[in-house]
Amino acid sequence: MPVKVLKRNNAGRRGMSVINRTGLVTVKQPLKGLTKGIIRSSGRNARGVITVQSRGGGAKKLWRVVDLKQIKLGIPAMVQTIEYDPNRSAYIALVVYSDGTKTYILAPDNMKVGDKIVCNTNTKIKIGNRLMLKNIPTGIHIYNIELQPGRGGQIVRSAGSNALILGFDKSQAQVKLPSGEIRTIPEICFASIGTVSNSDHNNIKIGKAGRMRWLGRRPNVRGKAKNPVDHPHGGGEGNTSIGLKHPKTPTGKPTLGYKTRKRRKGSKYIIKPRSKKRKK
Repeated sequence: MPVKVLKRNNAGRRGMSVINRTGLVTVKQPLKGLTKGIIRSSGRNARGVITVQSRGGGAKKLWRVVDLKQIKLGIPAMVQTIEYDPNRSAYIALVVYSDGTKTYILAPDNMKVGDKIVCNTNTKIKIGNRLMLKNIPTGIHIYNIELQPGRGGQIVRSAGSNALILGFDKSQAQVKLPSGEIRTIPEICFASIGTVSNSDHNNIKIGKAGRMRWLGRRPNVRGKAKNPVDHPHGGGEGNTSIGLKHPKTPTGKPTLGYKTRKRRKGSKYIIKPRSKKRKK
């Protein structure tokens, strides 16, 4: 689905672009039994203290319950619709199992309405099918990968992402993640075949501030423009420096390049750490 550049009718639309979703099935409301309301945290924790800056507001939306486990082994399902999900960057697909059960799953690229998929320990290598890592050949793109058996997909779920199986060693699969990290995952964990849908998500341009407010993103104010009571960088007369040796977060912790991973030892599951410089 290509990116559509809007006409420059006004200042807000100059440079704005959207995803052309002509291939999706337009539905007025998602399936009622697979939705629920969500409580907005607006960046606050249980005590009401702001822990994530510049969050709040946004358009009202329902949460789509997406099945990340797909535990109906061996039961074929047919894709009924491919829909837009406001809660995630990827699209979701409504599938109907042969026993009549309906559920939402993450839709991969090139999935179409009417396609048949199946989840089993070993099945055909086909886009949308889900099977154990040990039964997937090396060099195959996968997504929605489990880290622990039976826990459901935890990684590689954002739009346009995929991982690559490099090999197997001692009941462990070596998987290269989108970040460049190579890690081991138990070979009895499940993964889906293909690449996550909406690969053009990163190519869109917001264009105007109001569109960010629809997403629940409020304006971001510099720390040095605030008062000392609100930020460690605040205070001073005029355009002064932050007055600190290293920059800090609003709560006083180091930021901007401060390494948060423990130096004592690395994870035993990581063979090669993620790339320092990611491609833009």
